[in-house]
Amino acid sequence: MDSAPTPRIYLGTGGYSDTDLLGTLYPTGTKKTDFLREYAKQYGAVEINSTFYAPIGQKAFAGMVDKAYVQADSELKFAVKLHQDFTHARKGTSDHAQAFLTALTPLIEANALAPLLLQFPHGFDRTREHRLYLANLVSWFKDYPLAIEFRHNGWHTPQVVDSFTEQGLIWCSVDYPKVSGLPPSRLIFTERTGYLRMHGNNLNWWDAMSAADRHDYRYSEAEMQDWAQAIANQRQHFDALYIFFQNTVNAHAYYNIAMLREALGRFGFEVL
Repeated sequence: MDSAPTPRIYLGTGGYSDTDLLGTLYPTGTKKTDFLREYAKQYGAVEINSTFYAPIGQKAFAGMVDKAYVQADSELKFAVKLHQDFTHARKGTSDHAQAFLTALTPLIEANALAPLLLQFPHGFDRTREHRLYLANLVSWFKDYPLAIEFRHNGWHTPQVVDSFTEQGLIWCSVDYPKVSGLPPSRLIFTERTGYLRMHGNNLNWWDAMSAADRHDYRYSEAEMQDWAQAIANQRQHFDALYIFFQNTVNAHAYYNIAMLREALGRFGFEVL
């Protein structure tokens, strides 16, 4: 009897343009226009966050494919965060969704597209209105793998998790700081593809003046080993897992990815 295939784990960061990564991930003196090419030589996936703030066209995505696949000769996967109109302003439409997907054509044609990410703010609670909105939103992206992050505790229930499994949606697991008002850190798989975002454990999360300040935290080796063990404990539940570190400030993510890569390797995972 054939043994089950080895689960594949993709490691990367939220975005690739943080200049704090110069001197570590990027050799000193690397031009920003060359960041993605250098990134693709090191990591298996990247989470594109700039799309949350402003639309990106096909030409820009085609340029990313060229840098990663042609110049770096890699097979980098691109997770793409949906625009804030879909999650925060909540004024997106099916036409907006189609335009967003059309822009992704270069990634789709290159087989470079990882899950799309919906990240809802803390104020998006589980009301009837919000549930109906979410149902419509999900229908617009029904042909694509969709990971959803909820920051309001009201969504973190067995009922919601079960509904994700039924609908083929990816539950976005998140490691948040252990502070009041944020959901507990849990690793949940509702599909054979998993998604995990590492936000760090900066206890000043609510008082931080910027996203960089919130993510100014470097995990210890012990913390990374604990996460590797937690992932290994659930290896039968996934075929692929995307893990994106958001703590690129002060190059924390660079060091933490190295720690986690080593820890996961001890469990025999294929780590990209």
